[in-house]
Amino acid sequence: MRPTGKLHLGNYMGALANWVKLQDRYECYFFIADVHALTTDYADTSKIAPNTLEVALDFLAAGLDPKRSTIFVQGHVKQHFELPMYLGMISPLGWLERVPSYKEMQENLEHKDLTTYGFLGYPVLMASDILLYQPQFVPVGQDQQAHVELTRELARRFNFFYPRGGRKPRDSGKHPEIRPVVISTYESDEVLPEPNVLLTPSPKLPGTDGRKMSKSYGNTIELNDPEPVVRQKLKTMVTDPARVRRTDPGDPDKCPVGDLHKVFSTPETLADVYEGCRTAGIGCIQCKGWAADALVQLLTPIQERRAGFSEARVKEILADGSKRAGARAEKTMVDVRQAMRMP
Repeated sequence: MRPTGKLHLGNYMGALANWVKLQDRYECYFFIADVHALTTDYADTSKIAPNTLEVALDFLAAGLDPKRSTIFVQGHVKQHFELPMYLGMISPLGWLERVPSYKEMQENLEHKDLTTYGFLGYPVLMASDILLYQPQFVPVGQDQQAHVELTRELARRFNFFYPRGGRKPRDSGKHPEIRPVVISTYESDEVLPEPNVLLTPSPKLPGTDGRKMSKSYGNTIELNDPEPVVRQKLKTMVTDPARVRRTDPGDPDKCPVGDLHKVFSTPETLADVYEGCRTAGIGCIQCKGWAADALVQLLTPIQERRAGFSEARVKEILADGSKRAGARAEKTMVDVRQAMRMP
């Protein structure tokens, strides 16, 4: 995750909650993408370092365990700067321009100048972040599959130009044909095995203004928000536009607060929401209060765990994780340099 601010419920439900579960089944690497933050926040870097610590705290508070997983900072592992340079040399411009979020972010962040080399090339940096650890799977939501596919294409292109053992391709001037998806393993004969998507559930989670919850939109409920702040944010949240007056019936399926209930409330509460909203038996204030109850119940244990970590302890965990990540990444880079004949 990028350290552009404290993590929020969207980050938790979209990734963190799933990551915690994956620790029981896989060897996992989780990192804070401080270099990625520069793609949009290059003009003011003053908050990247403190935000990195905040995100690390949220990682640990959510349940990521440094004894079971490698937790580190992207910029503290030098290989994250080396591999993007090599991959960038073989990345067709058209591949980068077609990434779905390229134009989307430019439109949503009109107040920032994103016509930079760094922003255009962030998919190459992201692909390098993945391929450095030669992973079998990348856990993502369905809307992120395109990013992983680009990573697969760059791996495929690298392996075409630079096969293990230095075999020269028949025609290095042409793009390799896209092959069918295969399951990659750590024992692959290719230098950069193509990772596979591991789809993880990512429920629809609206922000307080009804749009997707995002730090960029300023519509978030943060994991560290105290109960009064959570309740205040819910009070201002947009609702079904059909409910102009208290006596007007509404539809939870058309209401952002209803979407929160579907994710966080119990089946009993959700049934009361549908009945009360559609019959105008409850008002929006009461409905928002029920949603706040569910959120507070989720956030309280997370915040209690967060309070148990000192800043010194977090830095120690990140330093150890970055050292472990660097050692693993260097194993990949040895293969990369040998394949490219650039030892």
